[in-house]
Amino acid sequence: MENLKDKVGVIFAASGEIAGAVAKSFAQHGAKVYVTGKNLAAVKALAEEIKAGGGRAEAGKVDAMNEAEIDNYLQKVVAENGKLDMVFNGIGSYYKDAGSGTPTLMATFEQFLNPLQRICGSQFLTSRVAAKYMIQSGSEGTILLLTASMSKMKAPNMAGFGSACAAVEGLTRIMAAEFGKNGIKAICICSAALMETRKISGMISDFSEHLGISKEEMTSQYRRFDILKSGPTLKQLGETAAFLVSENGVVFNSHIVDVDCGKLNVL
Repeated sequence: MENLKDKVGVIFAASGEIAGAVAKSFAQHGAKVYVTGKNLAAVKALAEEIKAGGGRAEAGKVDAMNEAEIDNYLQKVVAENGKLDMVFNGIGSYYKDAGSGTPTLMATFEQFLNPLQRICGSQFLTSRVAAKYMIQSGSEGTILLLTASMSKMKAPNMAGFGSACAAVEGLTRIMAAEFGKNGIKAICICSAALMETRKISGMISDFSEHLGISKEEMTSQYRRFDILKSGPTLKQLGETAAFLVSENGVVFNSHIVDVDCGKLNVL
């Protein structure tokens, strides 16, 4: 089903697995996607994969923490297409840089600020520049943000990351209220841990080694609050993103959409 036929979307931090899944889903539903990242070789490979599957894609080198690069690239996209229908930023943070697993009394101020600046700061930059070009071009588009379920969990040793996740959710609601008069939607995907990703796999390996338990035991601890036998997958997240930026997804404007298959420990 091509519910995004002839739509134009830009994916930031597209070298990551989550953003890559979203880009593929957008393209499979008929959108023309521009995949960007600091690693040009990685996003070029993603674009080639999308084109090999019959989709339309173009790669570009953009640092999602650099407002000038974001601005220049979105200006190019709008100049080429006359519109901008959706943007998605999949930027993340390495858990050690974010201070995850470090008690609040021991975390440095820099560790606390790192995820706030990187995750929420990048979402702020890509979203507001996208809104500017959507307004200028008359595009009644969708700004799709990403956060993690840590924003709704009572978990220790996650001060910086948990605060950053909650901040992205607050930013979503503010932007929906500000840009709605221009027909622009702002929606946020709140994802639980995606067990198939390299980041989660690496974190499980590190934590299991630190605690002196097997990876299987560590994984079972992550999964013990799952309501269903299976958790969310990259493909499911991508398909959810494609729905949210479609015409029917408008009903979720300003909302935080949980992608977790149900978790007992998430509010």
